[in-house]
Amino acid sequence: MTTTPTTAADVAAAQTMLFVPGDRPERYGKAAASGADAIIIDLEDAVAPEAKGAARDAAVSWFAGAGTGVVRVNAPDTEYFDDDVAALAPHVDVVVLPKAQDPQVVTTLVARLREARPDAAVFALIETAQGILSAPQTAKVPGVVRLAFGNFDLSSELGLHPDDHDALWPLRTQLVVASAAAGLPAPVDGVSGSIDDTEVIEADTRHAVRVGFRAKLCIHPRQVPVVAAALAPSADEVAWATRVLAAWDEADSGAVAVDGTMIDKPVIDRARRVLAAAGVTA
Repeated sequence: MTTTPTTAADVAAAQTMLFVPGDRPERYGKAAASGADAIIIDLEDAVAPEAKGAARDAAVSWFAGAGTGVVRVNAPDTEYFDDDVAALAPHVDVVVLPKAQDPQVVTTLVARLREARPDAAVFALIETAQGILSAPQTAKVPGVVRLAFGNFDLSSELGLHPDDHDALWPLRTQLVVASAAAGLPAPVDGVSGSIDDTEVIEADTRHAVRVGFRAKLCIHPRQVPVVAAALAPSADEVAWATRVLAAWDEADSGAVAVDGTMIDKPVIDRARRVLAAAGVTA
């Protein structure tokens, strides 16, 4: 198990991010050893009100002891938020902010965190209608490292089903555009409710990839390898990207065709992204 701190750069590059309930410290180490790129110790939804204080203390002990991961604090409009931030700010480089919908609140949080750790950052969870509308501004707040899509809370507010790909895809793409416009990494998709149905988890992940996401939140260790495999480019995609770059390198002019399609810079950029995602050096 790694015990190196999880930094903003780690969060920016992560593809699989696993929640672990904050009031179950015996699971922290297992989560860190699950193969997920990052773990999120959750003080919010996974913890009952009467256990909030104990969960906070357990998280502080984990991070103070060089435990890896980031932490999701309670929402800004709760009685727990200020205490969460005060307790965790000295110990973590990244705080996951639920219900991120007011850029000024995000700005203030970054400032508070950086009083304790100058490189601290916020990972903004967009899960309300107002959060979607303000996502372009939230993404541009200095210190925001990435956006994530909260499909369950957002669907509840809008009266939609959290697994309805067709209904939610326009909302997902708004985070993709907001992230790109702000120069952030591609956003992180929300969780799949199914723990054991690998076909559902894979389909959810592949849909997210199709609309521009490059990472996904997980709620159980069994989801992690399924999500990781679904996020990876297929063998056909890697072969296509390899052919494209080889043809481009061998071309005598600025125009070349591969598989009957003309290749130009945007296609080259896409091919390089495919190979990078597959861990292949272009």
